[in-house]
Amino acid sequence: MNQAVLESKQSIVKEVTEKAKAASTIVVCEYRGLTVAQLEEIRRALRKENAELCVYKNSLVERAFDEIGYADAKEVLSGPNAIIFSEDTIAGAKIAAKYSKKTDGLLAIKGGVVEGKFNNADEMKVIAKLPGRDGLISMFLSCLQAPVRSFACAVKAVADKN
Repeated sequence: MNQAVLESKQSIVKEVTEKAKAASTIVVCEYRGLTVAQLEEIRRALRKENAELCVYKNSLVERAFDEIGYADAKEVLSGPNAIIFSEDTIAGAKIAAKYSKKTDGLLAIKGGVVEGKFNNADEMKVIAKLPGRDGLISMFLSCLQAPVRSFACAVKAVADKN
């Protein structure tokens, strides 16, 4: 093999490894049948959430996953795959699921890695249904606020009675 080709492949494996280590979530999707315009729309939506969609050769992604220790994730690497690297745990999977519905399944979630653990397609779809970070924070705050609000309403009701 030509030395230049070998070096370019090694640099791609290194790039995938670095992106995978920096990402909280990696989603592997099949993108067969999508137009360039649809892919660009997905990429724009992902950029807004600090996520990135990349297309690499499966063999190079397998090598990168071996280096990191994501050997289980190699089972979904067949066919034309797009890899979504996301800093937010839920955002990448949520956007992939949204566009999977929007494109009638042309973008299909095959599996992924969430915080170091491999998840199959069904588990990734469940993760995509979870509320986002802001939604979880507001739910938590409403749980903290509920007892205080109930107490305040009870005190006000007693005060209004007198």
